[in-house]
Amino acid sequence: MTSSTPRSPTGTAAGTKVSPLGDRLWSADFRRYFTARTAAMFGDTMLPVALSAGLLSYGYSAGDIGLVMASATACFAGFVIFGGVFADRFNARTLMIGADLIRVCSQGTAAFLFLSHQVRLWEMVVIAVVNGTSAAMFQPGVATTLVRVAADVQRGNGVTRTAESMASLAGPAFAGVLVGFASPGAVFAVHASTYLTSAVCLILLRLPPLPPRTTAGHGSFRADLAEGWREFSSRTWMWSVIVVWMVYMVCVVGPYTPLAAAQIINAHGAGAYGLVNSALGAGTAVGALLAIRIRSDRPLRAGALALFAVSLMPLSVGLGLPVAAICGCVFTAGMGSAYWGVNWATSVQTQVPGDILNRIHAYEVAGSIAMAPVGQSLAGPASTAFGAGHVLKAGSAVVVLVAITLLSVPAVRNLRRVRDRGGLATLDRRPRTKP
Repeated sequence: MTSSTPRSPTGTAAGTKVSPLGDRLWSADFRRYFTARTAAMFGDTMLPVALSAGLLSYGYSAGDIGLVMASATACFAGFVIFGGVFADRFNARTLMIGADLIRVCSQGTAAFLFLSHQVRLWEMVVIAVVNGTSAAMFQPGVATTLVRVAADVQRGNGVTRTAESMASLAGPAFAGVLVGFASPGAVFAVHASTYLTSAVCLILLRLPPLPPRTTAGHGSFRADLAEGWREFSSRTWMWSVIVVWMVYMVCVVGPYTPLAAAQIINAHGAGAYGLVNSALGAGTAVGALLAIRIRSDRPLRAGALALFAVSLMPLSVGLGLPVAAICGCVFTAGMGSAYWGVNWATSVQTQVPGDILNRIHAYEVAGSIAMAPVGQSLAGPASTAFGAGHVLKAGSAVVVLVAITLLSVPAVRNLRRVRDRGGLATLDRRPRTKP
């Protein structure tokens, strides 16, 4: 989602030079950032195919797949808030590079285990814990890095999301081929190389300096942590979305990945599951492009309307539709999800002052995915008790309720887009009014 304090659409700090919306987006630093995010996403979208097919081949169940995924997600959710404080206090880019290099080692270890046929569930859980913790240190810096390299924040988000989606279009299909002709271990090896690519690109970034920190909580780690919470909780549009999103994660996103993987792989094979994930990537790319072109004055209202399409994703798998029909539904769901995601990310990055953005981003990310491990862990027991199809169809109904609830919250549906804001101008803004 990858999100209140609205401020004057034209208010900036004194002396701030605003980057006009039409400034050239494709600077050398943006290209490096773009390459880093695209490469990492390419690897990340291969992982569900490799992990699911690999563990199933060793006789593990959908519940075991969910346990490994939940381990990574739980560590991410538990530590990302601390990552936000570290990113604001120290150097966000250095933290991101270190996280990438650690994941090169962890995914390299997973590749070795699969290639040497020594896979045990507890080892995969440990690797997932390392990956989740590393991701928690990496993620907070994403918000301020994009704002520092993109003159137009919404366009930068849209272009990056489109590229990530195109990578996710190719990633699962490539993973399916590698699993079929080589082994899951080969996929993990490629995944490690994508983190190495990301680290190199981030090392080469030449970022402009951040504005000086002026907030009162600067001084201790605990004070920074508390200040981040105060700033987060003071934005009604942000915390209300996160509360709704927690329900979405436990009922929809958490169960969907392990249950859909087991349903599709068992019925149609790993190649079909890769194809479905590729369809999701293609839909996400189209939705991100639409978000660049269609900029609503009330971005979260428009995004919430687009979320209705996401209900097709769990519904199609739960109904056991043919692969082609599932791909069509998932493509449409991807469009809706991406349109929401770009509007959400841009709202966070343009509505929050730069000196607290890493922490605010960490809080909203933590809240967004905090319940996903619960959903992932309960996926196996719920499917045993009620049947995987019924769990997925219930998730589809929850998506509809989520969209309706978001539209019913005035602070969400009435939040206005910040116009003509991008680049470092965003980082220099201070709140003007209370919601």
